Amino acid sequence: MNPEHNDKRIVVIGAGVAGLSAALAVAGSDHDVVLVTKTELVESNTYHAQGGIAAAIFADDDPKLHAKDTMAAGHGLCEPKAVDILTREGADRVREFAAAGVRFDRDADGHMLRGLEAAHSRARVVHAGGDATGRILELDVSAMVRANPRIHIMEHAFLKDLIVRDGVIAGVRLMVGSGPDGSHTVTDLDADRVILATGGAGRMYPYTTNPQVATADGLAAALRAGAQTADLEFYQFHPTALAVGEHFLVSEAVRGEGAVLLDEHGERYMTAVDPRAELAPRDVVARENFRVMQHQQGRPIMLDVSPMRKENPDLAAFLKHRFPTIDAYTRSLGFDWSREPIPVAPAAHYYMGGIRTDLNGRASIPGLYAAGECARTGVMGSNRLASNSLLEGLVFGRRAGLAAVHDHDGTTWDPVPFSNSATGALTNNDPIVLDTPNTSTNDVAAASIWDRDHIEQTMWHDVGVLRDDHGLRDAVDQIGNALAAANATESDAAANNAPVTENAAATVTRLENRNMLTVGYVAANAALNRTESRGAHARTDYPDARDEWAMSTAYVLR
Repeated sequence: MNPEHNDKRIVVIGAGVAGLSAALAVAGSDHDVVLVTKTELVESNTYHAQGGIAAAIFADDDPKLHAKDTMAAGHGLCEPKAVDILTREGADRVREFAAAGVRFDRDADGHMLRGLEAAHSRARVVHAGGDATGRILELDVSAMVRANPRIHIMEHAFLKDLIVRDGVIAGVRLMVGSGPDGSHTVTDLDADRVILATGGAGRMYPYTTNPQVATADGLAAALRAGAQTADLEFYQFHPTALAVGEHFLVSEAVRGEGAVLLDEHGERYMTAVDPRAELAPRDVVARENFRVMQHQQGRPIMLDVSPMRKENPDLAAFLKHRFPTIDAYTRSLGFDWSREPIPVAPAAHYYMGGIRTDLNGRASIPGLYAAGECARTGVMGSNRLASNSLLEGLVFGRRAGLAAVHDHDGTTWDPVPFSNSATGALTNNDPIVLDTPNTSTNDVAAASIWDRDHIEQTMWHDVGVLRDDHGLRDAVDQIGNALAAANATESDAAANNAPVTENAAATVTRLENRNMLTVGYVAANAALNRTESRGAHARTDYPDARDEWAMSTAYVLR
């Protein structure tokens, strides 16, 4: 790094759209930055995103309309100031990246194409490569990053923990895999500013559209460091992932083009649930799909694209052109979805909650910033509006990068205070403090048998699409014991300076499991405390929304 531009070291963890945007913002401010990624540069949730980017950039649209749709989907928990920033600046960011060469789909005259998705009042979702928007965006923007001499990329480096000294961020502890035999080293990287852009936590669940890397690493590290989090009870389950294979996402854009949902008897059911039918908000569709599956003893529901044939007589050709990735994957499994419905099921897709930040990405620990899915910026509320996630990464990743450059030492966060949206009154903004569970030696021995499958099944059954008091209390108890065991293992290893006896892959898996137990423990507590149903949080014992719960709650671990 160039010393004359290095008055403070800035490190970005994560290389999805939020991390890339943050790194570009830092570099664009004539400052060097280290970009750390868990695997290769392009492997992230962004890379796997299909539907597109929502942006009010067309003549019949306006950011205020986009904001109104976002607020409605968030069921009372969106922060209006954050949503205003998202929709106004988001339109600018999409125009900028289009001008910079991101390959958005265009018609013969060069105009960007757009689609309609659930709960949007306008067709405003731009896409690239048909159903490969995230892949195209990640490849094009990462190429900009690689070409920037101020951005120093560090691949195959796993975030173990944040380093905090005297209550201020001082760096990151990384596990770097290097040897051909699977060996690895642990390195402390000093940093004055750390921007977490580590994505989601879908791998807490057995059915997820997320890639293997989505294991809550940054969120868990922030919790261990004492940062405030919020809205961790709200996990969005996508209504339609393939019920076979790798639970591949079947984009909401498919339903936007006219596909319908059928039960095992071939009957369409969403028309009786919501006037918007298959284009109702995702939480509504996911819950109904789950209920229908329960009535069918767990058998999947079916997605039928045949209604598209009216506008597209050669349906097979249309599907191959509009949804090339989905088309290729379904055909690889032996389905011809132009002729037959395909089996789908709900799957963990997007985390609305995360590290609580202010409008510039600052977290509650000085020197720590967060953006993208690991952050709780206030734009998602209790239910994310379709195709707002890539937009959030573009907007708030840039804001976090600029703040990290320009903030003076000692700058503290300035979060929008929580308020009850039903009354407008400010609520108690002090976080709920959860004690990190401790356990006896016997409990540690019992809990240490926990593996990835155990975590996934407990989260799916007890902290999944539908929840109740009994299941949530069971999850808090079981996950708490397992977390205590995982923490004890790490503490013992550190205290004894234990030699490395496992390869990098095994160590990463163990640490990932600990991260998911950390986040799962807080999520289960938050879901237990929220005695209502709102957005993506659905309790069968409290099926209605309650005005007194029209607010967010912050949590910290100690």
